[in-house]
Amino acid sequence: MAMSHVKTFRSVINTKEVVGILSQRTFSAGAGKAKKDKKGGSQTDAPKASTLAKEVKATTVVGGNILKDGTDPKIMPDSEYPDWLWGLLDKRPALSELSRKKIETLPYEDLKRFVKLDNRRSIKENNSLKAKN
Repeated sequence: MAMSHVKTFRSVINTKEVVGILSQRTFSAGAGKAKKDKKGGSQTDAPKASTLAKEVKATTVVGGNILKDGTDPKIMPDSEYPDWLWGLLDKRPALSELSRKKIETLPYEDLKRFVKLDNRRSIKENNSLKAKN
């Protein structure tokens, strides 16, 4: 007898939940109209594409100006830039690669890099040992 009351009670709860869910008023998010902000523009508009001409983009560094009253710098021919600039993005050897080579045969730049990376490694190792103790 008690089981039938529980089943009846469950069915009443379930039907009340279903009726409550079905009777709730729902609103669509974008019912065909875009919301307007205070200035009258639409909030749902996509960001506007840059209106700069292709010629300007190809001859100037857009956004490169750091001065308040300055203009964007012009792009110069490659011969106007220093030689070291073109090597900045070259891959440099890692510590593991440098440690496999003989230190006596390393060029000066690679030797400087080896010392710097080895010092960094030893500092990190000492810091981790101190943190564990």
